[in-house]
Amino acid sequence: MLLTVTTTHRPATDLGYLLVKHPDRIHSFDVPTGTAFVMYPEATDERCTAALLLDVDPQRLRGRRDAFELSQFVNDRPYAASSLLASALAKVFRSALRGASKDRPELVGVALPLEIRVPVLRGSAELATRLFEPLGWSVAATPIPIEPELGGESRYVDLTLTGSRTLSAALNHLYVLLPVLDDAKHYWVAPDEIDKLLRSGAGWLAGHPEKVLIARRYLAHKRALATTALQQLEGEEAEEPPAEEEAELPVVRKQSLAEQRRDAVLAALTEAGATRVLDLGCGGGALLAALLKDRRYTEIVGTDVSARALEIAARKLRLDRLPERQRDRLKLWQSALTYRDDRLQGFDAAVLMEVIEHVDPPRLPALEATVFGHAHPASVVVTTPNVEYNVNYEGLTGMRHSDHRFEWTRAEFAAWATRVASEYGYTVDLRGVGDADEATGSPTQLALFTTTPEVTA
Repeated sequence: MLLTVTTTHRPATDLGYLLVKHPDRIHSFDVPTGTAFVMYPEATDERCTAALLLDVDPQRLRGRRDAFELSQFVNDRPYAASSLLASALAKVFRSALRGASKDRPELVGVALPLEIRVPVLRGSAELATRLFEPLGWSVAATPIPIEPELGGESRYVDLTLTGSRTLSAALNHLYVLLPVLDDAKHYWVAPDEIDKLLRSGAGWLAGHPEKVLIARRYLAHKRALATTALQQLEGEEAEEPPAEEEAELPVVRKQSLAEQRRDAVLAALTEAGATRVLDLGCGGGALLAALLKDRRYTEIVGTDVSARALEIAARKLRLDRLPERQRDRLKLWQSALTYRDDRLQGFDAAVLMEVIEHVDPPRLPALEATVFGHAHPASVVVTTPNVEYNVNYEGLTGMRHSDHRFEWTRAEFAAWATRVASEYGYTVDLRGVGDADEATGSPTQLALFTTTPEVTA
């Protein structure tokens, strides 16, 4: 991933002094997720450009315990600007972020003519404009088209910012807003992230019209941390943020959507009379844990394309500590849902809980043929977000998760489910999950597919 900073200040090569990186050299730095390079494609008195190039090592990233879960072996993390680039920026340009320069201290507080470009950034052009324009930047955010034969625009933008700012202010804007635009962080977000946000947001965040969205996204949607940060921005006395995520939950609380979704799936499985169940795309094993607690399920199989996800599930379920009888009920298999797997045949039910939206639309027919055709369990339970409901989430732009390939309206989901049921010999019952809005429906939609009973003479 790449970021460039250009100035036409005279002499423009003073940029090297402010960044503490000599223009005549290529500088390299080891960072937790790969190697960062700083180089100068151009360095004259009239114009100077510094480029920060982050070469992400996918193997090193995949091996980090605090890294976000990679659901596919090929993804955009090494290429699209994100918190990975923000972290590299903080390490490589530490003095410039603080506004310190031993060689050019008189320039630290001077607004320089700057042009900043991030050629591949995950996020929307509309949100980039909302975030950077209030800070005085002229924003050019151009959506990057996907392959011409597919048509339409991708989820990425080519971002260019122009304006007169101190270099320190510009870098702090990027440090905070790159992960906000991507809406994902590659490391565990703890209470000390509040200090990072307030320090980098000093002088501009408190007056930003999108400060609530910025705090929530920067702090990974942890409500207690975001509330504490916003209180401190307003100068209010804030309670000490909890040390653990669980401390955010009050003793008596409303059931989360994830729990409501899980319970709806369990109710559908009970209705179907299933005892041998496949959890396809099981991820970290949240549904598997609930299935294990119910003795009616005599055989439970969790599958995922990611070996890492299966390792996490095994650890969370404590498979090595389960009694033998419990352990014999559960199997974890690595399997891709777009390829036939004979092991998946003969089960009472299969669950695709928040899975199909992670599949590229051109690959959906392969998933349908694998699950509904080749495996053909007696029942299939599918849940997926209802995109119409997204307007009820304050600050949400785009889709609910950075890895979603699509999100369907209720009509689109109904049309898909009806077609699949007809094609593969099922009937389907559509339901909503979660608190319904009168206009937009429920946040999650569920389909229970059951095989059409055979008529016998």
